[in-house]
Amino acid sequence: MSSRPRLSSIFAASTAASTTTTVAASPARPLPPAYAAFQERLRSGTLGPDDARHLFDELLLRRDDPAPAPAPARAISDILAALARAPPSAACSDGPALAVELFKRMDRWACPHAAADAPTIYTYNILIDCYRRMHRPELALAVFGRLLRTGLGPDVCSYNTLIDGFSKEGEVDKAYELFYKMIEQSVSPDVVTYNSLIDGLCKTKEMVKSERVLEQMVDAGIRPNNKTYNSLIYGYSTAGMWKESVRVFKEMSSSGLIPCVVNCNSFIHALCRHNRIKEAKDIFDSMVLKGPKPNIISYSTLLHGYAAEGCFANMNSLVNLMVSKGIVPNHRFFNILINAYARCGMMDKAMLIFEDMQNKGMIPDTVTFATVISSLCRIGRLDDALHKFNHMVDIGVPPSEAVYRCLIQGCCNHGELVKAKELISEMMNKDIPPPGVKYFSSIINNLCKEGRVAEGKDIMDLMVQTGQRPNVVTFNSLMEGYCLVGNMEEAFALLDAMASIGIEPNCYIYGTLVDGYCKNGRIDDALTVFRDMLHKGVKPTSVLYNIILHGLFQARRTTAAKKMFHEMIESGTTVSIQTYGVVLGGLCRNNCTDEANMLLEKLFAMNVKFDIITFNIVISAMLKVGRRQEAKELFAAISTYGLVPTVHTYNLMISNLIKEESYEEADNLFISVEKSGRAPDSRLLNHIVRMLLKKAEVAKASNYLSIIDENNLTLEASTISLLASLFSREGKCREHIKLLPAKYQFL
Repeated sequence: MSSRPRLSSIFAASTAASTTTTVAASPARPLPPAYAAFQERLRSGTLGPDDARHLFDELLLRRDDPAPAPAPARAISDILAALARAPPSAACSDGPALAVELFKRMDRWACPHAAADAPTIYTYNILIDCYRRMHRPELALAVFGRLLRTGLGPDVCSYNTLIDGFSKEGEVDKAYELFYKMIEQSVSPDVVTYNSLIDGLCKTKEMVKSERVLEQMVDAGIRPNNKTYNSLIYGYSTAGMWKESVRVFKEMSSSGLIPCVVNCNSFIHALCRHNRIKEAKDIFDSMVLKGPKPNIISYSTLLHGYAAEGCFANMNSLVNLMVSKGIVPNHRFFNILINAYARCGMMDKAMLIFEDMQNKGMIPDTVTFATVISSLCRIGRLDDALHKFNHMVDIGVPPSEAVYRCLIQGCCNHGELVKAKELISEMMNKDIPPPGVKYFSSIINNLCKEGRVAEGKDIMDLMVQTGQRPNVVTFNSLMEGYCLVGNMEEAFALLDAMASIGIEPNCYIYGTLVDGYCKNGRIDDALTVFRDMLHKGVKPTSVLYNIILHGLFQARRTTAAKKMFHEMIESGTTVSIQTYGVVLGGLCRNNCTDEANMLLEKLFAMNVKFDIITFNIVISAMLKVGRRQEAKELFAAISTYGLVPTVHTYNLMISNLIKEESYEEADNLFISVEKSGRAPDSRLLNHIVRMLLKKAEVAKASNYLSIIDENNLTLEASTISLLASLFSREGKCREHIKLLPAKYQFL
């Protein structure tokens, strides 16, 4: 058996001709047949791992030749490089990983003690690139270290590959460190180096650093190119700094660079993300007229912007323009269209596009089916969703986890639990992770909020049947549902159900139960649960104290509420500003305004930081018990605490002034709202109009109707209904109809 050749014989082959200058250069040795076979099968996508190993061995040593001669080193490196760049195929799903394996195979053939056997820097760079493509920059760094120890380099390509790898994995600090190490080692960064680092920094929104690197790039005499600017536009746009995106785009144009279609697309995307659709359309129109010509990504990006704004007319115009320009729509384009119409409940239109897509010879992909199926489930067309699911399977499109989750949720919402269980089993058989506790808890929570608590209980049973264990969140959602429908017995029984599977109720569970009893007028039961919780050693939070305090005040148990408040303070529980709001509001509603004022003054003296919600609670309570002067004084004090009245605050005060028929004061207060720079609020204006109309103050109501019109606000249904009843032929204000703005006089 012949011994294995040293790698030196392989790598030396490429330089043998230059070692003896006195001998005429011999003609290049023809490459072994295995080289051509390897490359051809790789190009056609038929090269599997076993074939690759066999052919690679032939390249290392042609065993069928009586005098075997290995392939030149460069040819072997080219094979590894081509394999690293090869797209996944049915025969080989991971080219870079296979290239790493073959490198190690080659390494084992070498004599480890002979320096001449070592791979070249070109081969090392290929290996580093393989690990970059495998998203394993830490392994690439290990190869980089080995390269340093050989004394061969590294060169700019080695650094670039590593910097790009770390940048793409979001490890920008390591990329930054390598960049400065590169400069220390007197390896000059090139445009690829700077672009990779700037791109990584922009993707992590480190825009200050990216600008610093850009300055270094320019100082080094390297001119930024389209890719550089594209990264900056993307970074600023995702960081919400769209004005900076505009600046960079203009800077690129003024520097003499002609924006390419990728630059323009990034800019359109940035503008659309920030609802600057008009500006995005201007850029797009400029591309159509002056170039670069928009591609399918340009059309899709603008279409997505229109879809987000619900601009269906503009969407249709864009589709027609694209067709007239001969641009063929792709899956993403169709998916945007289908999703836009489906999201707005226009399923018939969405389904027409879905059919048109197939008529044009394009098979819907997983995203398309997921969009259609989820939309059908959302509007209650479960049978149609299941039909589309079956169609998807029939034409060979594999259902994704998202598709299954949409269908299972649809089945759960419509009581089709047998089908839901069947779909879960199907997922598990296909090794697709089934929905977890969080998913089912969310469904239960949504059903229970609608009062569909029995269906929520059925979903919990389904969870258990499919091997899922309900958690505290699941039980809490179900308990909230029972409390909502007033079934406190079932809500309480859940405590035993939790104990049966080893789950201890926490303060949130007790809080839900206490809140349920309070809202259902069963304050004694709420107190019993609260005391039982304390007995079991569960410490109440300030939120739970707020619930029980509010319940006691609502039940007119003011003495018990004050006692509970003192217990809270003595227990060391933090008394939040929300707690003070509950106590102050409760005292005012129960005609204990003197005590409320005393507490308020005490809190002012303690420099307790009030929020506007607390002020609103106390003002509202004082107005309800007729303490209008104190309410006005408290309103006047808001600004002294560095707070700004909300729309709700103004609503409380203006409503009270109108009730008192202090119309001039009400008008002045509204004018002060406008002067503060606050945009007119539709709800406030509608409320004022209704109050004035009910007091037959038509002229005054007319003034506020004009303000609504001037600001393009909408009349609420209740306002329209009141206008119609008051100014119809039999309405009691019919004779004053001419006082209304002209547009309302048709009534």
